[in-house]
Amino acid sequence: MYRAKEQGRNNYQLYDPTMNVKASERMAMENNLRHVLEREEFVVCCQPQVNISTGEITGVEALVRWQHPDLGQLSPVEFIPLAEESGLIIPIGEWVPRTVCAQNKAWQKAGYPPVRVAVNLSVRQFQQQNLVETVARVLKETGLEPHYLVLEITESIAMQNADFTIVMLRKLEEMGIHISIDDFGTGYSSLSYLKDFPLDTLKIGQSFVRDLTTNPNNAAIVTAIITMAHSMKLKVVAEGVEAQEQLVFLKQQQCDEIQGYLFSKPLPTEAFEKILAQEVSRANLFSNRLNI
Repeated sequence: MYRAKEQGRNNYQLYDPTMNVKASERMAMENNLRHVLEREEFVVCCQPQVNISTGEITGVEALVRWQHPDLGQLSPVEFIPLAEESGLIIPIGEWVPRTVCAQNKAWQKAGYPPVRVAVNLSVRQFQQQNLVETVARVLKETGLEPHYLVLEITESIAMQNADFTIVMLRKLEEMGIHISIDDFGTGYSSLSYLKDFPLDTLKIGQSFVRDLTTNPNNAAIVTAIITMAHSMKLKVVAEGVEAQEQLVFLKQQQCDEIQGYLFSKPLPTEAFEKILAQEVSRANLFSNRLNI
């Protein structure tokens, strides 16, 4: 059954002895996942988002990692799908924004330059009827002002039920929260709906950025996304920027912000806090690199 689901559902799979091994591994993983919060095995990493014109850090994307006792550090790709199926995504989905909002508030109290922190929402999280109440509770408990929180959803999530998405996003917008569409251009969005979504940011995924200097089609798509977003008064963030040539192209096309290994890999909160403490000198360094 699980193999059939993994293959996209609506198909059949014949039994193979290796399935027992995978089923046992899956059961063990799910069992460990049920105790991950009480054992405090989650780690939040932060990847800076940088203003392409000034070099200033304007935001950070919070990325959760699981420090598994036996398997080492696991990325969300390795455990979020299982968390979704088992329903464990609900408590996990509340722990992540509460943790990052509390951390962001602590940075502000320490006197660091204020930044927005972005949190990714999964399908099941976004479809929860009490999402707005949950987010409001997290903000109240942590004391973080709503405009310092960015909630990211993918196009695929947004288009599963566009009418529901519009209602949900408008409620979040009314709270003052910023909304971002992640990996824009990789899903099946309808521009007729996109204009009705109360968005603040479009994020260009790494799949387009990676080859934009060698693939004319990617370059054309990136240029079109930036132009369209700006005409709709939206900010554009390019993800996965790893090469100077990509930076040059994005600056020429007036992309607003960039995120990627060219500037920083995802960092533990302690390491990112050191960057915030050195923001002035770091901004000067970035400005020199951006003077292209």
